[in-house]
Amino acid sequence: MSQHFKFIETKIDGLYVIERNLIKDDRGFFSRFFCAEEYKELGFSKSIKQMNHSLTKYKGSIRGMHFQNSPYSEKKIVSCIEGKVFDVAVDIRKESPTYLHWYGEVLSADKGSSLYIPDGFAHGFQTLTDNCQLLYIHSEFYKPDAEGVLNAFDSKINITWPLDVTEMSDRDRNSALID
Repeated sequence: MSQHFKFIETKIDGLYVIERNLIKDDRGFFSRFFCAEEYKELGFSKSIKQMNHSLTKYKGSIRGMHFQNSPYSEKKIVSCIEGKVFDVAVDIRKESPTYLHWYGEVLSADKGSSLYIPDGFAHGFQTLTDNCQLLYIHSEFYKPDAEGVLNAFDSKINITWPLDVTEMSDRDRNSALID
């Protein structure tokens, strides 16, 4: 059992919310962000191959739903370090009983939580405030030829986005629907 993190199971097997133990005082707080030994509990036993940082300027923007195809599928830990987002993971493991089910979690800089996304999931988010920054930890290197995109508005997934969409890339908006 971890002393620095609380791993909370979601309704989808393998997908977890991670709450960091924030040690607070008058100056602010301190928390452990990642620990390879403790994250083994979740199945994150590979080394970190890549870390990415994104800024999304406008409230209501959607980024996603992105994934890497096998053999380059990846485990991800997603954290909001400024602002607030509605973070979403979609199970795209065809053999899974929760295939095409989605889970959404509000992540914010103040909340001190992350979403652990295992192999076989698409990921995206909608900003709930302006100027949102996310930090992503990846178990694999990004391979452009292995990238896939689900349409964030596909009725077969039926994600309930909390806000009207203000911004979205053409690639994400025009990605194909599931057959």
